[in-house]
Amino acid sequence: MNYLKKIKSKKLIFPIVLTTLCGGSVWLLCLAALYGCSSLTNNLAFHPDTESKIPVGQIPSSTQEHFIASTGNIQLQSYFLPHKSSDKLVIYFHGNAGNISHRMPDLIQLNHMGVNVLGISYRGYGSSTGKPSEDGIYEDGIATLNYATNDLNFKQENIFMLGRSIGTTVAINTAQSKNISGLILISPLTSGDDQAKEMGLGSISSIAGKSFNNIAKVKNISCPTIVIHGTHDRVIPLHMGESIYNELNTEKRFIKIQGANHNNLSTQYAKEYWLHIGKFITN
Repeated sequence: MNYLKKIKSKKLIFPIVLTTLCGGSVWLLCLAALYGCSSLTNNLAFHPDTESKIPVGQIPSSTQEHFIASTGNIQLQSYFLPHKSSDKLVIYFHGNAGNISHRMPDLIQLNHMGVNVLGISYRGYGSSTGKPSEDGIYEDGIATLNYATNDLNFKQENIFMLGRSIGTTVAINTAQSKNISGLILISPLTSGDDQAKEMGLGSISSIAGKSFNNIAKVKNISCPTIVIHGTHDRVIPLHMGESIYNELNTEKRFIKIQGANHNNLSTQYAKEYWLHIGKFITN
């Protein structure tokens, strides 16, 4: 079952609807003045689900639910899927909607490739405490890496990070200058400013400021990296993935999945999608 279908699609287009129905730039400028640019960006960027949970019967019996301590006394819900014959770990950072429960099929697929898997719900998502923010999810990424090395006892050089959509911002931020085994970026955005322009916010895209600045941070990545992007992605367009790839100064590979959009990479195009990820992890 694809749990992402339970996430209302209107959340992905909320900023566009807002500008269309409420006077466009004037309305957003008023919101920015009222709440502050940072708060407005966070409110538009994150759509957590704290209610939906995967049925117990569809969770592998070996799966362990762990809670990871992050900054600000935050407790992060995580699922750890062990693979006793492997010393490799894939840390999974999900997109902006739902929670880690919705990604259980992806965690299971990765686990079946013969590696350990750790997936987290950011602060304010799922059963994690707190409220999501850009700085907060970065802290959550660092806390997860520390947990993987200090509590789960994985060597940093045996850890892969997989980030999808907004999760690429967490993966890139966490992987900077780290000696990890590899980085998997699925549909990465370049920056909050660029994303706002793509969503039709035009001249007021500066409200996003320097948020989610993948394009600058990716220059600090030194581990092997694979970028995967659908050619028909209308949420985070292909050219953003290409820009991220071009800025990488490390061993790298770019995979274009013909015809795929933002949300069907791992389902409708599963064969090609998982083939490339599997080769990257196991080689």
